[in-house]
Amino acid sequence: MNYFEAILLGLIQGLTEILPISSSGHLVLTEYIMHLKQPGILFELMVHFGTLLSVLVYFRKRIFMLYKSLFDSSLQTERKMIYYLIVGTIPAVIAALLFGDFFEEAFSSPIMTSIMLLSTGLILLSTKLARPRKLKLNIPRSILIGIGQALAILPGISRSGTTISTGLFIGIKPYEAAEFSFLLSIPAILGAIVFKFESVLSLNLDILWPYLVGTAVAFLTGLFAVYILLDLIRKGKFVYFGIYCLFAGGVGLYYFI
Repeated sequence: MNYFEAILLGLIQGLTEILPISSSGHLVLTEYIMHLKQPGILFELMVHFGTLLSVLVYFRKRIFMLYKSLFDSSLQTERKMIYYLIVGTIPAVIAALLFGDFFEEAFSSPIMTSIMLLSTGLILLSTKLARPRKLKLNIPRSILIGIGQALAILPGISRSGTTISTGLFIGIKPYEAAEFSFLLSIPAILGAIVFKFESVLSLNLDILWPYLVGTAVAFLTGLFAVYILLDLIRKGKFVYFGIYCLFAGGVGLYYFI
């Protein structure tokens, strides 16, 4: 992999992992359209780490309070959030262990990925129909959002898109739904890194420098994307991403059919 490819894929990963437009879908389409070679597991893990770091940096104060609540019983709100994150992570863990390889192979063709991008677009646009309520997170609602995250095992289905949309549909306030989605991404991305870490131990590290550049790009663009997404959610413009996904999925179908 050269530096241009590392920067390009790091840019795509950083933006699309955070924004509700499916990182897996964009990577599949980019590799087919630009005839790029599969970047390999090591690069995939490193750019995932870059986007994880962007979430950790942006929500560092919130994460510190969650950590502090483990030792301070007065922080009940934060301690409850930890419980919600644990139960919200379970559906994705089950889906990845039982169906991960099957769905990754079955749906990683550019045509199926384009169809899933169209599906993501429809999901995001349908949030316009969600009744505005101000319900709080609880165990059942966390599980429902976790099921939304599990759907993102399909290439082209956005993890942040399905989790935020599910939160909106069940009555969670938009910003709180987005924050929970980002916090929920931390164990999800960490799990993906740990799950595939053994595969990189025997790889040649001579190619490390372009990979480090790609990771840095993924971190910086991921941090930028967090600001953009939260700003658009505050302004009630979340559905704009749905329009984009319909466009991207339509272009993909036109190109590959």
